[in-house]
Amino acid sequence: MPKVSLYNQSGSQVGDVELNESVFGIEPNQHVMHEAVVMQRATLRQGTHEVKNRSEVSGGGRKPWRQKGTGRARQGSIRSPQWVGGGTVFGPTPRSYSYKLPKKVRRLALKSALSQKAVENNLIVLEDLSIDAPKTKEVASLLKGVEAEKAVIVTADVNENAERSANNIPGVKVVTVAQVNVLDVLTHDKLIFTKEAADKAGEVLA
Repeated sequence: MPKVSLYNQSGSQVGDVELNESVFGIEPNQHVMHEAVVMQRATLRQGTHEVKNRSEVSGGGRKPWRQKGTGRARQGSIRSPQWVGGGTVFGPTPRSYSYKLPKKVRRLALKSALSQKAVENNLIVLEDLSIDAPKTKEVASLLKGVEAEKAVIVTADVNENAERSANNIPGVKVVTVAQVNVLDVLTHDKLIFTKEAADKAGEVLA
C-alpha cells in the first residue's frame, strides 16, 4: 500500500497514512492520461467561431452583367467568394468540440494521475481542513507549511469557506472528490487531500 505523509492544518507532519493501492498505487498509464487531457481541453473549447458564407453577406441580389457578349467572365453575384466582400468558402461554423471517453478509460486515467502524484511525492494528506470563515490567510499559511504554491485541495464534501478562501490565491483550486479530474491533477504541482477525502476517493474509484 502506498504510504504518504500526514499533515495537520498548520503544515506540520504528524505521521503517515496508507492509501488504497488500487487507486493511488497503480502503474500510471501515460496514454490514457493523455487521452483524458485532450478530451477535457476539447470540451473547454467554446466553438463559437463563425464566418459569413455567400448567403449571409450583404448585397449581391442581381447578376452584375449579362451572361454573354461583354468579353468578361460570366458572373452571377458580386458576393461570390472570388469577389472582394464576397462570402467565405468552407469557413468555421459554430460547433461543439466535446466528446466522451469510455467510463473505464476515464476512471483509469484519473487513478493513473493520482498514482503519478503519489510516486512523485507530490501527494499530501491533511488530518482535517476546518475553516470557520472565508480567510485567504488560512489557506495561504497551510500552503506555506506544506511548501506548495500551485495546488489542488480535495475535500470530501463541499467546503464553501475553503473555496472562497482559496479564490484570491493564483494557481490554487478547491474541489470535492466528485469534481477531481485528470487535467487539474496534472496541471498543478501538489495534490492535497483531506484524510476523509482520500478515504472516500479510495472507496469510490476502487
